[in-house]
Amino acid sequence: MGIKRIIQHLKIPAAVSAAVFCLFLGMVSGSVDISPGDILAIIRSHLLSVPLPEEISRNTASILWNLRMPRAVMAFLVGAALSMSGTVMQSVLRNPLASSFTLGVSSGASLSAALAILTGFTLPFLGQNTVVLCGFLGGLLTVFLAMMIAQHFDRNFGNTTVILTGMVLSLFVNALLTLVTSFSHEHLQQVVFWQMGSFSGQNWGNCAVMALMTPVLMLCLMHYGSEMDLMTFGEEQALSAGVDMRKTRIILIAVSALLTGASVSFAGVIGFVDLIAPHVVRRIFGSRHALVIPMSALLGGAFMVLADLIARTIVSPRELPIGAVTALIGAPFFAFIFFSRRQG
Repeated sequence: MGIKRIIQHLKIPAAVSAAVFCLFLGMVSGSVDISPGDILAIIRSHLLSVPLPEEISRNTASILWNLRMPRAVMAFLVGAALSMSGTVMQSVLRNPLASSFTLGVSSGASLSAALAILTGFTLPFLGQNTVVLCGFLGGLLTVFLAMMIAQHFDRNFGNTTVILTGMVLSLFVNALLTLVTSFSHEHLQQVVFWQMGSFSGQNWGNCAVMALMTPVLMLCLMHYGSEMDLMTFGEEQALSAGVDMRKTRIILIAVSALLTGASVSFAGVIGFVDLIAPHVVRRIFGSRHALVIPMSALLGGAFMVLADLIARTIVSPRELPIGAVTALIGAPFFAFIFFSRRQG
């Protein structure tokens, strides 16, 4: 009993350490080798405005500070956001196969963001962040449309119906995105970027937006942790405990759509991270959402940094789309969950 308790207490520090290690690995690895000591010296130089050691070139410092670090940090933040979004979707819909990707949120956010780019639409007070708002609204509209269609054809709101509706709607939205792309050759490369996913070209400004948004929304989701715990046991259980199901569901889905929309707007469509991370976390840490949400963020962020590292190094100097790497891992995982549930 004592050993089990010790292991239980060590799980969280181990998860935090593993996430930090993965983030550090994403900064160290690349075409130019940078030692851990040099990384710390470069970071100290930028943060504390102290001179660089003579043995570190300005070119090396620029590669780390302007290219690798923003890319690794953005990959971690996007992975965290998508994983939290998947956790919410699975809890609200009581379906282990539910995620922003399978329900079409990613596709809707991608189409909306692409339309904003193609038309050059910007709001005066948001500027370039208008794309993030458009991604959020597109993802929110898509998921609510999927739920309305599913409820129309299945009054019991069956899990399989919701998933299949989301996937069909996702295919339809992707077809619309392809049509929109075909009419704008000028922005073809930029729109293809949204469909394949990539972290290249990230900067500290983008990281700042995600770094402000992700922790705030994580705290918001953790505030509804007890409600999500009750919702996993069924609607009747939640109602008997005094949970306002309609209001809570709308808030949680809106926050989930915002997380996904922002992620898609900055990095394109990246699937299956929001499906994998919550399942692994629940196996390790249990089902209490006050713990599952932050741990999903840590695991999802670490997984995304490693996936991005594979994408940019496995066929170096060429770079693979990050969405392809996560799909190669996530598709078999999705099939395993689906067929294991059917056998159960």
